[in-house]
Amino acid sequence: MVGVVSGFGELIAYGMRLFSGRITDRIRRYWLITILGYSINLLAVPLLALAGNWILASMLIALERFGKSIRSPARDAMLSFASSRVGRGWTYGLHEALDQIGAVLGSLAVAAILYARSGNYRLGFAVLLVPAMLSLAMLAVGRLLYPNPANLEVKKRTVEWQGFKKRFWIYILAVSLVAMGFADFPLIAYHFQSKRLFSEATIPLLYATAMGVDAVAALLFGYLYDRIGAKTLVIAASVSSVFAPFVFLGGSGAAWAGMVIWGIGMGWQESVMRSVITDITPSDKRGSAFGIFNSVYGVAWFLGSALIGLLYGWSIAAVVVFSVGIQLLAVPFYVALALKKA
Repeated sequence: MVGVVSGFGELIAYGMRLFSGRITDRIRRYWLITILGYSINLLAVPLLALAGNWILASMLIALERFGKSIRSPARDAMLSFASSRVGRGWTYGLHEALDQIGAVLGSLAVAAILYARSGNYRLGFAVLLVPAMLSLAMLAVGRLLYPNPANLEVKKRTVEWQGFKKRFWIYILAVSLVAMGFADFPLIAYHFQSKRLFSEATIPLLYATAMGVDAVAALLFGYLYDRIGAKTLVIAASVSSVFAPFVFLGGSGAAWAGMVIWGIGMGWQESVMRSVITDITPSDKRGSAFGIFNSVYGVAWFLGSALIGLLYGWSIAAVVVFSVGIQLLAVPFYVALALKKA
């Protein structure tokens, strides 16, 4: 049931972005949509403190993912407008780095409460109301300072809109291949525990390490993208595709190395992938572009995770072959995109 709920939550988080992206482009109320999505997304988590059973908890988890699906296309569109001033890659890299710093600090705060209060999950979730309210306050400040985010775009695109070009759809195909081969952390954690590679207390530290690497990698590859463009995709995809042999076939030392590589994969996917979307789509259609991108990515991740889970029950070696192989299939598409941009 945990697998079904978490998988369905991610499907909502990504799949619904297709519709929220179109709505964003239609009404152009970027702040309204972003604040609405963040309000649902951020407040659903502290409300878990009041959940008395797994059904209500599951509904709140789905609601949190739904809020994320509402806010993401509008937020990414606003980031794309601002990125013309400081660099596409750096903008999304900085966003991902700050996101992961928050993820690490939030997780450590809850872990500290659970340790100090003997597993008091209610208090752990309730405390998260504080950063949630601070985040909403920052959004209100941003709304006051920059009421028209589209005006941040330095160079407006003047080409007539005739639909997304062929390279956009080729890029989306490549993105889906990477997503399908990128194993979820819950399966990785299950492998570590079932094979007795690490204690239960160590597994969260592995995840925190990966998130720290994610933050650094997002900044590094974002900076690199602003310098060499789409060639960054080739380098990043080639490096991150090899995490599976380290994670699933090696001992504890290899597993640590594999989680570092896995963190690198998360970092470039959240920074460079979005930078490319910004560069290959007109500004007035970015909400739809990000909606399509995220929806396809989410569906591909969901299908890939399900298949990897089935393969794991049959052969761990098959998991490794599938994960590495399907991610490397995306590299020729990235090469073609890099050559076209050169």
